[in-house]
Amino acid sequence: MSVSADNFDKLSTKIDEAKRSIRAAVSESEAEVKTKVEEARKHSDDLAADLGAKARASAGESSDHWQQIQSDWERHRRDVRRRIDQAQANLDLDSAERRAEWAEADARDAVDFAGNAIDEAYYALLDAILARKDVEVLTKTKV
Repeated sequence: MSVSADNFDKLSTKIDEAKRSIRAAVSESEAEVKTKVEEARKHSDDLAADLGAKARASAGESSDHWQQIQSDWERHRRDVRRRIDQAQANLDLDSAERRAEWAEADARDAVDFAGNAIDEAYYALLDAILARKDVEVLTKTKV
């Protein structure tokens, strides 16, 4: 499997789409934002399920390290979803304020984590390109 800047272009496009949607959400009604939240949750859950299936299918190809990260991430996602559902079920003004503060902190942490994941992906893509170049050099020297 080869890698290229196209892999990063997909990330950039996702970020641009998310930024537009987030900026628009600020001026939308509560019902519109609630619909966006539900759609984003379903989309995120679907992608996580696909990623988990891919990780299990390629168990021999991917390292245990990445499978552990996937497992830890899935556990984190389930915990966050459970806390969100519990907070929404017990909604009063104090609970709503605590939920808003918690959700804002969680969003900041998620963005920081995603930023780190992008840095790691950048490193991994460059390393994959370098590894392929090493193969090319070694192939030429054996001929």
